[in-house]
Amino acid sequence: MVEIERKFLVLSDDFIKVAFSKKRIVQGYLSTVPERTVRVRIKADKGYITIKGKSTNDGTTRLEWEREISLADAEALLSICESGTIDKVRHEVKVGNHIYEVDVFSGENEGLIMAEIELLREDEIFEKPHWLGKEVTNDERFYNAYLSKNPFKTW
Repeated sequence: MVEIERKFLVLSDDFIKVAFSKKRIVQGYLSTVPERTVRVRIKADKGYITIKGKSTNDGTTRLEWEREISLADAEALLSICESGTIDKVRHEVKVGNHIYEVDVFSGENEGLIMAEIELLREDEIFEKPHWLGKEVTNDERFYNAYLSKNPFKTW
């Protein structure tokens, strides 16, 4: 139930050529309180509910609990979420022994492209592809819950 991940801005669309998966994601938040964000997500044709705890000071580690729910339940829960919806297309890219999830945002966050990598340990070594830019792991502006309230286009 612990998530260890790092986030990076993306410099180019070169990742698209090597992506092995592409899925649209629409998500909203039932709670954006940093101590416990509650997210509802539709990824392709499946629904999910996720609860995340507060991140460590460096932003890499936090509690995460996720369960698949029916598409109908996800749609119903999205209708009562706080204002601000995240709409993005996720590309999965294998680099070395890891998979990067590269999100291309649309709507109010259009223009933002971010990559995340999940790790087994905070000090784990991983390969960084040439299209990976600045690390933004501990910058809360790049958390999806923040982006739902303060879209990238308004910065």
